[in-house]
Amino acid sequence: MNFSDFITNHGKRVNKSAFIHLVQISRTDGKIQKDELELLHKEGKKFGLTDPEIEKLIHSEKEHHYAPPYSLDEKFDHLYNLAEMILADDVIKDNELKMIKKFAIEAGFEYSKIEGLLKVIFEGIRDEMEEEQLFIRFKKHLLH
Repeated sequence: MNFSDFITNHGKRVNKSAFIHLVQISRTDGKIQKDELELLHKEGKKFGLTDPEIEKLIHSEKEHHYAPPYSLDEKFDHLYNLAEMILADDVIKDNELKMIKKFAIEAGFEYSKIEGLLKVIFEGIRDEMEEEQLFIRFKKHLLH
């Protein structure tokens, strides 16, 4: 990762790889759907990115290696963001599910627990559960 991965045009310090993994999951079906594009812009703005910066990342970053976070809450945030992106069109496609499972494996979750953890996240998002409450449920499922 180079210096430009951390600086926006406005001098704000932003880890763009956290946003790029959202772009990767949205591309798993070959194209970015309208709902997914809207969610990318919404999430990109949370990272302090402008619309032109978001568009540039979407179009210029074809491949970017995923660097999984270390802490459990950051791992949860990444999986939550990916799940939210997948559910943007209310359909979980096989290739999207494969991608989020790949991210979960790379993040260090036990393979035998991944399906259950993803089910907890998907159901929590669909039920519009508060993120903090969903994280508590996620941790409980992880320990069982």
